[in-house]
Amino acid sequence: MHTLTLELLNHVCTEVLKVSRAKEIFRQSFINGAKYGIPEILEEIIKSYPFALEYLDEDLFKLVVLNRYEKIFNLICETGMHRQLIIRTRDDTNNDNILHLAGKLAPPHRLSLVSGAALQMQRELHWFKEIEKYAPRAFSESENENKDKPKMAFIKEHENLIKEGEKWMKGTAKFYTLAAALIATVVFAAAITIPGGNHDDTGIRNFSKEIAFKVFAVSDALSLFLSIASVLICLSILTARYAEDDFLFALPRRLIFGLVTLFLSVTFMMIAYSGAIYLLFGEKKAWILIALAALACFPVTLYGNLQFPLLVELIYSTYGPGIFGKHSNRLIR
Repeated sequence: MHTLTLELLNHVCTEVLKVSRAKEIFRQSFINGAKYGIPEILEEIIKSYPFALEYLDEDLFKLVVLNRYEKIFNLICETGMHRQLIIRTRDDTNNDNILHLAGKLAPPHRLSLVSGAALQMQRELHWFKEIEKYAPRAFSESENENKDKPKMAFIKEHENLIKEGEKWMKGTAKFYTLAAALIATVVFAAAITIPGGNHDDTGIRNFSKEIAFKVFAVSDALSLFLSIASVLICLSILTARYAEDDFLFALPRRLIFGLVTLFLSVTFMMIAYSGAIYLLFGEKKAWILIALAALACFPVTLYGNLQFPLLVELIYSTYGPGIFGKHSNRLIR
């Protein structure tokens, strides 16, 4: 459907070039495309009618920034006009420069594109930092009618979102702390009650020479260490200061490590449990080992399916290429 729509758009642009009111039609279509955040319309119009670049004015750029249309922002950056638009765009009603505008809270329908208040706050910070990267240094010290610098305006606008992000982050960390503590308790108990017991005379483990016993011992130890690490990481989230800039890298990084260590501790716990069951009841039968492996994969897979989307979103938003990407200037070559 998307491909067919693009083909139709290309055909419409070709036909519009043949009419006398082409400039007027392209202009209105260009503005509507920016208004509703549809970059394909702008890109196709620029390709068919290069003079459409003159429609990239301050009003359109302000609309893009306020509504957080990152794809259209990237498109403007590809034209090379973003630097001059950043300098010229302002709101005279409150003496706001472009940084003040970037510091305003995004509309609800744009915030809801990402899950969790903490990730929403991170996305807002990405926008502010991206505009700040291209803006003159003096813009950061400029005050509006309320005597607020852009950074202060950003904090005021996002005060509630910061609180919601803190609440979301702490709530998530509490649940992970509880789960990790439970796993640590279980695997520690398993470590001091070795399956098979010891020889009465020597005290040596009865299954010490079995491969399954070594798998159990190593997996149990790894699960214990990783679960304790997850507890400590999640506790550091609970005691963090929650300044606005912490939502950019510091807090998401801790949550990523907490999730990864918890997932690994669950995995090694199931391996250790399977090894212990095989030692006691396996009788060296292959079908029992296969059945245990399949059953052990079920909770690990379930945990992965439930938590993996959040982990991927955290990693992508923190360490990925970001929502702005690289600008290739392909439209003006």
